[in-house]
Formats: sequence, C-alpha cells, structure tokens
Amino acid sequence: MRLHRLGSTELMISPIGLGTVKLGRNEGVKYPQPFDLPTDKEIKHLLEVASELGINFLDTAPAYGKSEERLGQLINRKEWIISTKVGEEFIDGKSNFNFSKSAIHLSVERSLKRLRTDYLDIVLVHSNGDDERIIHEENVFTSLEELKLAGKIRAYGMSSKTVAGGLLAAQLSDVVMVTFNPAYLDEREVIAFAHKKNKGVLIKKALGSGHLNAADAMQFVLQEPGVSSIIIGTLNPEHLRENVNCCK
Repeated sequence: MRLHRLGSTELMISPIGLGTVKLGRNEGVKYPQPFDLPTDKEIKHLLEVASELGINFLDTAPAYGKSEERLGQLINRKEWIISTKVGEEFIDGKSNFNFSKSAIHLSVERSLKRLRTDYLDIVLVHSNGDDERIIHEENVFTSLEELKLAGKIRAYGMSSKTVAGGLLAAQLSDVVMVTFNPAYLDEREVIAFAHKKNKGVLIKKALGSGHLNAADAMQFVLQEPGVSSIIIGTLNPEHLRENVNCCK
C-alpha cells in the first residue's frame, strides 16, 4: 500500500491501520459476536500479516485493556507508527474519564512505559462525547502541545464524537478521528474541513463495528477526499487480508 502523509505532520501512514481493542479487551464492546482475547502467538501472526500487507499503523488506547502492554512486548517499535489516547480508562467494567493536565501527562508517561518507547507518534483525546467542553474548559490541546514540545509525542488531536467537536479539533490540532461509513454521514463536514486545513483524518467504525459489508464500506470511505487512514479492528488475518485486497 502507498503510504499517506498524515495532514501537515511528517508521519507517513498506511491507508489502513490496525485497531487493537480486541488485543486487550472483550468486555463492554459493541461487536456482533463475542470473542476470546488472542494469545501472544496469534497477535504476532496478525502483526506479521499486517506488515506483509503494507500496514505500518497501529491504533491503541489505555481504555483497550491490556492492548498497550501486549503491543509493547510483541512489536519492533521501529516498524510501526503508533497512535494511542488519553482521557479514558476502562476499569471494573466501566469507562472513567479524566481530561486534566495532570491526568494527561500521567497517561502519556504510562503509555510510553507500556509500549516500551521514548516517544508516541500520535496521541488522541478519547472523548466522552462532551467535545467542546473538553477542548475549551479542560485545555486538552495545551497539555498535549506541552508534551509535543518536550519530544514525548509527535502529533496530537481528538477522537471526537460530535460535528462541532470534530471541527474544533481539526482547527486546533494535528489530526482528528471521526466516525464515517455508508450508514453514517454526519461527520463528513469534519472530514471536508480538515482536508481544507491540511489536517490528518483517521476513520473509526468504517465497517459499522462489523455490521456493514466490508468491501463496500472500505471503498466508500477511502474514496472520500481528505481521509488519511481507516482503522480496522480484527483478530482474523484473513479478514484483514480481504479488507486490504478490496481496496487495491
């Protein structure tokens, strides 16, 4: 796959990224079928297939259970662009949110340790849906800019949940992650605005959490101007191969 520059950053990422929630968490997720967490051997094989297919981008988060820790133990750091998040943790079966400066700094330091690295490529605010308040009142991007200037992160933005929040994130940060698929077009406005501003756009739920036809949805999303990469979460190497092949 041909790598895409992520907005105006120096990061070159594959148009398909591997989402890793299923590597560390199978509780409180919205997939059609239940699943067991994979073994280390299964994760290694999945990562090998992803790399062979030209994928160089991994998306994780503290809220994804053991995902960060498992990736840190199993990947060659130099081979991957890694995106993680701040603001949300999943503890005792429920999400807990904290967007304070101290929580963001502690979260980044913890992710660095878990991923066994001295820098994070992308850090996104893991929104609880109150996007505008988080940006305006919690000053999350100021906190992340400090970490960027300190060399701890290379780019930052928000995994937003509202159009207004996505537009703000696209204006004030490096990258925005939005929901977009054939059955949900509400955030197309955010993609267009980010494209105009030369900001990176990552797509979550492109397959409707597994409820949409993969080939049709992938082609639909990748044809949208401004889309940098689609995050696909799967434990099945063949499904990953099929998703990549349908986009060639």
